[in-house]
Amino acid sequence: MFNRENDSINTADGVGHSGAASLTLIGLRFGSAAGAARRMLIGSLAILVMLGATSAARADCPEFLNHEMRKLHSKDTVNLCEATAGKPVLFVNTASHCGYTRQFKGLEALYQQYKEQGLQIVGFASNDFRQEADSEAEAADVCYVNYGVTFTMIAPSSVRGDDANVVFAELARQSKAPSWNFNKYLVGADGRVVEHFGSNTDPDSAAMRKAIESVL
Repeated sequence: MFNRENDSINTADGVGHSGAASLTLIGLRFGSAAGAARRMLIGSLAILVMLGATSAARADCPEFLNHEMRKLHSKDTVNLCEATAGKPVLFVNTASHCGYTRQFKGLEALYQQYKEQGLQIVGFASNDFRQEADSEAEAADVCYVNYGVTFTMIAPSSVRGDDANVVFAELARQSKAPSWNFNKYLVGADGRVVEHFGSNTDPDSAAMRKAIESVL
């Protein structure tokens, strides 16, 4: 009897331990699945928040900036609403072989000085005045390598007349079309031109710095 009881007890203990182990394994698997589901939910919510922020940025953005534009010497595009949302922007029409090409250096200095305060600079390469490089690769070397430009540069397009890109068409409507390379348009966060500077105005001039600081 005693042995049978012991045998019965041992057998029962064996079943008990096995059942407990199974329950523990099921619990671990459930916990792991729940954790994975929780992580997926958090990831999905984060994506929705980012998409919502992007949509909100575009909704509040001036229409003329809500366009995908290809970057200089790149297949990548940039939506100017996303890149400049709620920030003042200095738009510049540029060329690689112009007497004012040296202004790239001053523009980059402005960007480095004021970018933490929100200033964005966007350069539009253009051959409207027949002084742009023959290839985008060369134009990219001039601004990125020779002058160390880190602000956004847009692939060549027209900046005046009937063929002007949508940004410069609006800048001309609000102010005036560029009469030469390196015209500079300071635009507020609301999309309105605050001030226009011609080619002769150096980026490091007191007038330009004063205007920029007024919108930061």
